[in-house]
Amino acid sequence: MTFTLLGFIIMLVIAAVCGALGQAIAGYTMGGLLVSIAVGFIGALVGIWLAGQLGLPEIFSVNVEGQPFPIVWSIIGATLFALLVSFLRSPRYRRRRRA
Repeated sequence: MTFTLLGFIIMLVIAAVCGALGQAIAGYTMGGLLVSIAVGFIGALVGIWLAGQLGLPEIFSVNVEGQPFPIVWSIIGATLFALLVSFLRSPRYRRRRRA
């Protein structure tokens, strides 16, 4: 799998948008642009795995230089990932330090 610079930048932009949308739907923002890109790629992995487990087809994917990027499953996966992180970082689950 090889990408040109333009293909790589397009893939990063798509991942950033999917990650930002997933975080917005979850109502929990973890950071800026780089975090949105990471959440978008993690969301794509989670979404594809979830769709495969449930036997669901790819709804909408964009081909970037022959490599498909599942938009809908990436947004769904990013939302689930952001929700998971927000629950793990919730103050009610944190242990209090004793001084």
